[in-house]
Amino acid sequence: MSPAPRTATVVFIFITVVLDVLALGVVIPVLPKLIEAFMGGNTARAAEINGLFSTAWALMQFVFSPLLGALSDRFGRRPVILISCLGLGLDYLLMALAPTLWWLFVGRVISGITAASFSTAGAYIADVTPQDKRAGAFGMIGAAWGLGFVVGPAVGGLLGGIDPRLPFWVAGALALANFGYGFFVLPESLPRERRSPRFSWQRANPLGALTLLRSHRELFGLAGVNALYWFAHYALPSTFVLYTGHRYGWNAQTVGLTLAAVGICNVIVQAGLVRRVVPAIGERNALLLGLAAGVAGFTVYGLAPTGFWFWAGLPVFAAMGFFGPALQALMTRHVSPQEQGQLQGANSSMSALVGLLAPGTFSLVFAASIDPAVGWHLPGAAMLLAAAVTLVALVLGARVTRRETA
Repeated sequence: MSPAPRTATVVFIFITVVLDVLALGVVIPVLPKLIEAFMGGNTARAAEINGLFSTAWALMQFVFSPLLGALSDRFGRRPVILISCLGLGLDYLLMALAPTLWWLFVGRVISGITAASFSTAGAYIADVTPQDKRAGAFGMIGAAWGLGFVVGPAVGGLLGGIDPRLPFWVAGALALANFGYGFFVLPESLPRERRSPRFSWQRANPLGALTLLRSHRELFGLAGVNALYWFAHYALPSTFVLYTGHRYGWNAQTVGLTLAAVGICNVIVQAGLVRRVVPAIGERNALLLGLAAGVAGFTVYGLAPTGFWFWAGLPVFAAMGFFGPALQALMTRHVSPQEQGQLQGANSSMSALVGLLAPGTFSLVFAASIDPAVGWHLPGAAMLLAAAVTLVALVLGARVTRRETA
């Protein structure tokens, strides 16, 4: 593929991911609060239910990410992305109308299924980008996530102050707009001659997809580092809103603006720095730099006595953005074009498998840390646990990538 079409297709998928993440970001500041409202204002109980919601979402990702990845290897990336965008838009509308907590739960389950298309977006990038440019391209996708979180949570926080259900309506409209955009302008990235010759349920099921990671020694080690990274990362979606509300008294607007600041920092790293820093220091060093920043950032979050000190940790934690592009660039080198979708699906399944345990773990740790009946008051315990897990990932990553470099 020539440079011009390759640049154009990266822009297309960038915009597609931005719109999807905008829809996701809009509901982040209000979903835990809506659960809390259904629970009669019981924050500790809402934290447990929010963890259950996150676990269900991760279970759907675990089951459906390899399925969508295998389908995209066989039938192309474009139809998988479009169908998922359409389903996501309709699901947000369902959540906007949810009359009970159970209906909200059903909507969250469907969201986990349709959001599994993000792994297909990763395969799309691998299709159209040469190996030596992939870290920068994956950085741009990470920047798309950050850009979505610049606007999405801020808008969600402001809209949530008007009506907690209004962000769901806006998210649905954004996701449906994304479907319309992709239908008319998103080209196919995987030519028929490069597709998998047949669809195999053996490759499409979660366990079958994970065997791909075991087939290459380097992939298996990197997958372990990635699993630890994702385990720690779940501390934020599982506890952030309730943690900052409990410790700093933040409302939906403050949470939304803070998440927007997180997005700005992320865009600076992923769009502005990854393309320059990774070629200069190498993928291995970029991966380790990202994990070291995660250890420092989580530690600041967990120990910050005031909201000001929490905000001071945002640029530190943002450097964790070097990890993902470096990891993806290393992993995609070890599979063929016909396996890129399976690889991305396996990665998503791995993170989702971890997500079956992590959200509940962090939610229970946070609930116990603020529960008077337990007797110990350490609101930042979940963040400190995430820092410890990331430190283990850093040590393992140094060992695995030393072998990788050799």
